[in-house]
Amino acid sequence: MASRFRLLLIVSAAILVFDQITKIVIDRRFALYESVTVIENFFAITYVRNKGAAFGILADSAIRVPFFITVAVIASAGILWYLKQISDSQKLLTYSLSLIFAGAIGNLIDRIRLGEVIDFLDAHWYAHHWPAFNVADSAICIGVGLMLVDMWRQEIANKKGR
Repeated sequence: MASRFRLLLIVSAAILVFDQITKIVIDRRFALYESVTVIENFFAITYVRNKGAAFGILADSAIRVPFFITVAVIASAGILWYLKQISDSQKLLTYSLSLIFAGAIGNLIDRIRLGEVIDFLDAHWYAHHWPAFNVADSAICIGVGLMLVDMWRQEIANKKGR
């Protein structure tokens, strides 16, 4: 069990440091809504702040900050509980939970500190923009993707074992 939590600590610390440093750099060096093209018609660094969840959900709600803080705390506690339940051999699942945990904590820090989340990664195809995101959001998405891969691999292993 100690190795799972050690891995969680290492992965989470690395992601949290990277997430918070990038957000501080963006906040200090960019004006709000300032954008710098990285790859023409595909990717830019654009400083925005998101008061809501994904795609700005609940951005104008009076309960948004307490709600998002509560959700992040419950999700983090659930991840820690789930991590305790799995075996040390489930490395991919441990990595995925660590990434999701780090992403949740990274955005939680912003919500507590600022009441909103700093986003700056702007993927787009010409004028068609995906909502801006950050390192914490990326960690969550990659973590969920790895969890899906782990579930798929487990399903294949179970079918072979029948």
